[in-house]
Amino acid sequence: MTQSTTLIIGGTSGMGLATARKIVAQGGHVTLVGSSASKLDAVKAEFGDAAETHQVNLRNSTEVDVLVARIKAETRSIQGLVNAAGTFAPKPFLEHSGEDFDSYMDLNRATFFITQAVAENMKMHGGGSIVNIGSMWAKQAVRATPSSAYSMAKAALHSLTQHLAMELAEHGIRVNAVSPAVVVTPIYGAFIAPDQIESTLTDAFDAFHPIGRVGRPEDVASTVTHLLSEDASWVTGAIWDVDGGVMAGLV
Repeated sequence: MTQSTTLIIGGTSGMGLATARKIVAQGGHVTLVGSSASKLDAVKAEFGDAAETHQVNLRNSTEVDVLVARIKAETRSIQGLVNAAGTFAPKPFLEHSGEDFDSYMDLNRATFFITQAVAENMKMHGGGSIVNIGSMWAKQAVRATPSSAYSMAKAALHSLTQHLAMELAEHGIRVNAVSPAVVVTPIYGAFIAPDQIESTLTDAFDAFHPIGRVGRPEDVASTVTHLLSEDASWVTGAIWDVDGGVMAGLV
């Protein structure tokens, strides 16, 4: 039986999937949570016994409660947690509806209570590492992508990262976040045709990044896996800009 696992919320695509691939390539085991049955089947086929999967709609509190109960009943060590689930649909502030707002805040609620359950497991097993996928938008407004509710949610996630780092340190639990800029992932499918995401983002945003290009999921996953590892054992409460230099200065 697998002795430990890394739980990745939003692990079937984008940065979550890229992180899972790196962990499995290093001989680790992952537990992936996603909402799409077909994507979960695909990752299970790709990873085989190195992964288990759970289908959960994170906006459905009942389904989240079931997942939380499953985590609390887990006897194995959950050595790592990656909160990578997200949604992104830019819209002017004056046009936001309650449903728009809730789409972000429901994810934050799920993240909060899933993380709480995982932290209980980590405390029981002597520690662990949590990495949240935050966002540059939590720190920097971008006129081309008005994202008030999204940015509010990600800023809250950054704040949660620092609070948990303080509270959970005594239990050997490190909590960090990464703050990416524009990364080519399916999250942009809410307003860009899936087969046009990469070309649209590169055309519009390569020059936005001082380093000269948009990011790829692997760029962020490399930092996430580092923060999960013992190589970062003296890092907690950090929010690392993994953004091609955007926060260093806009071009």
